[in-house]
Amino acid sequence: MIQIAPSLLAANFARLQEEVVEIEQAGADLLHLDVMDGRFVPNISFGPLVIDAIRPHTKLPFDVHLMIEEPEKYIGDFHKAGANSISVHQEACRHLHRTIYQIKELGIRAGVVLNPSTSIETIRPVLTDLDYVLIMTINPGFGGQKLIPSMLQKITSFAHMIQEAGQNIKIQVDGGVNTHTVAEVARSGATNLVAGSAVFGREDRAAAISELRAAAETGYKKRLVK
Repeated sequence: MIQIAPSLLAANFARLQEEVVEIEQAGADLLHLDVMDGRFVPNISFGPLVIDAIRPHTKLPFDVHLMIEEPEKYIGDFHKAGANSISVHQEACRHLHRTIYQIKELGIRAGVVLNPSTSIETIRPVLTDLDYVLIMTINPGFGGQKLIPSMLQKITSFAHMIQEAGQNIKIQVDGGVNTHTVAEVARSGATNLVAGSAVFGREDRAAAISELRAAAETGYKKRLVK
């Protein structure tokens, strides 16, 4: 049920191939790839060429999070590079339905991302089209930030929304997820947990992932929405 998705943004970019291999061997469920363009968020990370370069070195599913303006222009490129799922920001999409279907027509999972200040109500019209929703628990752009506490209620509210709608939509959370916060995040209803420095910042990545998973599973069993 619980999935741990280490974020490549926190890896050592001087040894990406080794980092990716180590994460797979450590028990990660998927690899989260934060793509930033310096426009939608105040940072630049990497693009399809980097993703394509590391694709042969792991069997982990690639979960691509596009923090970019006009994501519809680049979805095909990221799919060709090896993406198994792609999420786009509600705030960056002028025609959200169209962009979601652009992803799904490639045969991969489609998700929508909500910044902390964006209401969950903004994506109610597209609920039936989504595989997952990524709720940002920090303002995107930089790793190592602390989770915004009020986002826990937002996760719970969204869990209620999809339950009432009868939809099987996974809740992914990104931002400030670590051993101190992951139980509450999972208790709120999230099952797909993105962790950057909480995994890559540890020498023993297997222990880091195991600890996060155990704490999340304990929290999820006590979840507020059942």
